[in-house]
Amino acid sequence: MTLRALLGLLMALLLPASGGHACSKETPCMVGERAYYYAAPEAPVGAVVYIHGWGSSGAGALRNSGMLNAFMDRGYAVVAPDGVPREGRNGRSWRFHPSADQGADVAFLQAVRDDVVQRMSVDPSKVLLVGFSIGGSMTAYTACLAPESFAAFAPLGGNFWRPHPTGCAGPVRMLHTHGWSDGTVPLEGRAVNRLPINDPEARAQGDIFHAMDIWRQTNGCVFGKADRFVTHGRFWRRIWDRCSEGSALELALHPGGHSVPRGWASMVLDWFEAL
Repeated sequence: MTLRALLGLLMALLLPASGGHACSKETPCMVGERAYYYAAPEAPVGAVVYIHGWGSSGAGALRNSGMLNAFMDRGYAVVAPDGVPREGRNGRSWRFHPSADQGADVAFLQAVRDDVVQRMSVDPSKVLLVGFSIGGSMTAYTACLAPESFAAFAPLGGNFWRPHPTGCAGPVRMLHTHGWSDGTVPLEGRAVNRLPINDPEARAQGDIFHAMDIWRQTNGCVFGKADRFVTHGRFWRRIWDRCSEGSALELALHPGGHSVPRGWASMVLDWFEAL
């Protein structure tokens, strides 16, 4: 075998099964002109697609070693897509707002899912979409617009913005987590351009309790009141059971602020694996 042939064989063995270039936590996987990063255990049982917050990036999200290890120790790959560049500023964002081109970012996340399923040979029914802050908002809008895109959705510290959606495409499996003392994205929402929250010109975060009502209607839940409550441990949880078959809906509150709380990743996987 010639040296060139040997090198070609080695490259073929090293490249991912999808036929794309090798990529990792530091080297981007390209989907069209956009990128994602990932870290994975050997033979992952599933994948968690994590959407970063405002001003961060996919590679930056994977530097949260506590969260990363919590997912990977359970056998899940952690996939972190890049949002779109912020004009004139460092870092990235997402087109999550109702006035933005949400469909473009939803399509990108679907393409990332497809690439991950092929690249890592994971079951698409074990691919979960999660996100923090506006990444949580992007998670919620993806669930609303394309509920079939991921097996389940777990936004943290962010959900819908005003004007709230008047309806979503279909039932979902969702666990929303929020900090009781979150001042960046308060449970009741706030206007980020310093206008009164009811001003038509306000660019305003949504009300999490209103968002949960939208999700109850989307999932066809029988009652507004939760069916079960968990009041021990770090997370207090409200659970709606009497809803459309195959759907799931929970709200988890923790005493902290706008952060990824300790134990969140494990709670999400416990919930996901019990569905």
